[in-house]
Amino acid sequence: MLSPSAGKSISASNLDSGEETRDKHHPGWPDPFPRRRVDPEEALKHAILMARRHRPVSHSGSTTPYSESETDSSDAANPSAASLDCTSSLSDELLLRVFGKLPDARQHISNSLVCRRWCALCGKLLRSIRLLDWEFLESGRLSYRFPNLIEIDLVRACVKSERNLGTLLSNKLVEIRLTSGLLENEGFFVRNEDMIDSIRIDEGVRILAEGCKNLRKVSLMNVGEEGLGYLGKECELLQEMELHYCNDSALKSIGSFRNLQILKLIPSIPAIYASVVSDIGMTFLAQGCRRLVKLELVGCDGSYDGIKAIGQCCPMLEELSVISHRMEGGWLSGLSYCTNLKTLRIESCANIDVSPGPVEHLGSCAMLEELWLQRCLMRDEKGVSALFSVCRDVKELVVEDCWGLDDSVFAAAAVFRAIRSLSLEGCSLLSTQGLESVIQSWKDLERLRVVSCNNIKDSEMTADLATLFSVLKELKWRPDSRSLLSASLAGTGIRQKGGRSLRSK
Repeated sequence: MLSPSAGKSISASNLDSGEETRDKHHPGWPDPFPRRRVDPEEALKHAILMARRHRPVSHSGSTTPYSESETDSSDAANPSAASLDCTSSLSDELLLRVFGKLPDARQHISNSLVCRRWCALCGKLLRSIRLLDWEFLESGRLSYRFPNLIEIDLVRACVKSERNLGTLLSNKLVEIRLTSGLLENEGFFVRNEDMIDSIRIDEGVRILAEGCKNLRKVSLMNVGEEGLGYLGKECELLQEMELHYCNDSALKSIGSFRNLQILKLIPSIPAIYASVVSDIGMTFLAQGCRRLVKLELVGCDGSYDGIKAIGQCCPMLEELSVISHRMEGGWLSGLSYCTNLKTLRIESCANIDVSPGPVEHLGSCAMLEELWLQRCLMRDEKGVSALFSVCRDVKELVVEDCWGLDDSVFAAAAVFRAIRSLSLEGCSLLSTQGLESVIQSWKDLERLRVVSCNNIKDSEMTADLATLFSVLKELKWRPDSRSLLSASLAGTGIRQKGGRSLRSK
């Protein structure tokens, strides 16, 4: 008799060596277990064919350029990939909903590399893009690849530059790559020869406007009158626009933007590029864009006439920014025509107004609430006094990193009677006495912020100033590093008479 373990071993050996058992039969006997050889490739094709027969029909109604027939042909060339595609049975609408739930929009870039279908679907989800290659726009691939764009920046693509340049010039207004011929640019980083021709840019803008009609925001450079005309005619929903290196003639067709609410004009940036927008261009702007709510003028020429036209023709204007202006004297008088202006920003200006004229002819902005002065030269008492007189009804004053603001210049701020908030930062010439003499006359002051004003000392604080601080709703007092140290040591007993000392024994 055989033991159970022996029986198991025999049966296992018979199963594993079936070839050997069959060879022991007599040559004349028929094979009781005939074997059929099957080709693995034939079996795989048969399985794929059966899977396609049972694949549900897509009811997506998609208009993507990659049709189901093209997908089938590619799958036939690579049947193993088709058998592993678990999303082929999902409709385009369902996949778009899944991709839309992703928390990080940058994931669409990785998803677009999976296959051609995913590439087309992820392109529909992209809403904002910064173009680097102008030829990509001219070929029509931009609007074909991203048909649902609502925001696009074309500034970098409008400047001719070699690829993979290592030097990048960037500030708040523009970002460009620098070429090796920088020293030959006649004082500017970007020359006329470095920019794409205006006619070519107009043609590219036409292609963009015809392919992406849902645009809400666009940034352009060196665009002409025809290009703006195309854009205004096709993109009726456009609300925000940024124009670099523009001129008066290009603004002739800006009236075609009926729903434009935010506009930034940047004809000139010091040491980068230079163009001219004068009173003529401002008049075109004022007559064409009557629904403007926010306007930024960067490096603009002009005078009283241009500002007056903007104030008279744009009654909805609430925020005006004047940056690095090159305007003639007397332009401050035109601000009084901006009857609904609530915020005025003046930044990076070498002067406020070289010849403001008599104070009684300046007028005022009755609805103004905020006045911002940033990185300006405020050494001219006459220009600063004229500005403060126009903005006499302001409720919040912010002065940051302005040069020349000493006690005599700041004394003109006493004209503010309704001010409630004051913020001073980087005003190194202003003293404690100069600050106190002005804010003591402000009866409605509620918030005070003094940071990095090294000439304001804690030791010079008077009892009246301390009393004023005690009734404020908000106070941030860090005029210099010494005051900051005193505030950080408050309550520790250090640096007080009879208190602890850090001196080692």
